[in-house]
Amino acid sequence: MTWLWFSTDTNQDYFKTIDETITTLDIGNRIVLENNVNDTSEIITIKGDDAGLEEGLLSLRKGAVVVEMNLIYKTENQEWKFSIKGESLSFSSLKVPETGPMETKDDVEGLLLEKAYLFEKAIHLINGLFNAFLKLRASVEWDQTVVPAIRKWVLP
Repeated sequence: MTWLWFSTDTNQDYFKTIDETITTLDIGNRIVLENNVNDTSEIITIKGDDAGLEEGLLSLRKGAVVVEMNLIYKTENQEWKFSIKGESLSFSSLKVPETGPMETKDDVEGLLLEKAYLFEKAIHLINGLFNAFLKLRASVEWDQTVVPAIRKWVLP
């Protein structure tokens, strides 16, 4: 999850390799970090529409890791908002873009299919991000390029 935050902050173009329709992927209004020190666990939650993430970066400097975050996923004219947990990649609070209006009873099936497509699109994004992360994590590039870049981002 820390890699995802780093990527949203430093390289938005990377996400086009995962979803060519993506416009932006940003941290939303909530991020949760956990710091385990000396057999104790400290949970740091930053939330609010105007909340800055400086406290989160400070927590990363102290050894915390991101365990949950709210994301805003935008394509050209649509926006998804959801929270995802790092431990299980489970979704919560998934809000998909509005569907078209239902004008007749025959529109119900089309609306259901459209809604299912919108839910699947968010799931495909997370699956794509996870697969990209796994490939990167298993590559030589992880230790040689990514980890130093994340350290530089956390410790400017």
